[in-house]
Amino acid sequence: MTDSDRQAREHNKKAWNRMVADKRRFTRPARDNDLVDPLGTVDAAGWLGGDIAGQRVLCLGAGGGKQGPIYAAAGAAVTVVDISGAMLELDRQVAAERQIDMRIIETSMDDLSMFNLSEFDLVIHPVSTCYLPNIEPVYQQVAKVLRDGGLYISQHKTPGSLQASQEVSQNGYELTEPYYRTGPLPAVSGSLTREEGTLEFLHRWEQIVGGMCRAGFVIEDLTEPFHADPNAEYSSFGHRSCFVAPYVRIKARRISRQIEVAAPSQIVMP
Repeated sequence: MTDSDRQAREHNKKAWNRMVADKRRFTRPARDNDLVDPLGTVDAAGWLGGDIAGQRVLCLGAGGGKQGPIYAAAGAAVTVVDISGAMLELDRQVAAERQIDMRIIETSMDDLSMFNLSEFDLVIHPVSTCYLPNIEPVYQQVAKVLRDGGLYISQHKTPGSLQASQEVSQNGYELTEPYYRTGPLPAVSGSLTREEGTLEFLHRWEQIVGGMCRAGFVIEDLTEPFHADPNAEYSSFGHRSCFVAPYVRIKARRISRQIEVAAPSQIVMP
């Protein structure tokens, strides 16, 4: 692990602990309505096939008392991983209040060494890769713990959104950050697309999608969650989303390890 990786981990761990104390957005546990039709809440696209009962599910970078309880309510055997102890405490509270059985582990998303090879059938990964300088180690870790044929469903902040200004100008939402860059993005205040107080990093498309493929996944689908509102006030989240898609959601499948290690001449294409 590089020094920048280690510093980003510690900084963001403290930042998310503070956000829980301040009851900021994304630190609000699941509501009753979220659990009535749990898969309808989290799988509008139908990627999960309508039933995950009995599946071993890893909710990665997903503390906060929402993702884990929803998937557990759908009948899955859930493990929640997060770097923030305060976020995981929300999961423990929800699990106790609703009598939900979940395994809860504090670690970084790029260190899943405590899990066995092929331990999970499904990995759910809400927006969080932006908090690490390098995305490739995350994919490599997920590839190890996900079984052959298992699904990896992840959501990311789009590079364009992280490049674009938060406020509209006479020229629209201008690209104020370079695409090819290193180091964390400048600090923000009052943003609805970034988290104040955290260190965030821009990952290029070749890193988000290409890195996933190189780690042993095949992309099956990709969507851009729709947040655009042409009637929204200028510079609001809805108005900005008319011009810049804030998120991308990716459905990927773990390829067989036998195929992965085969020589190119041994792989027969359909």
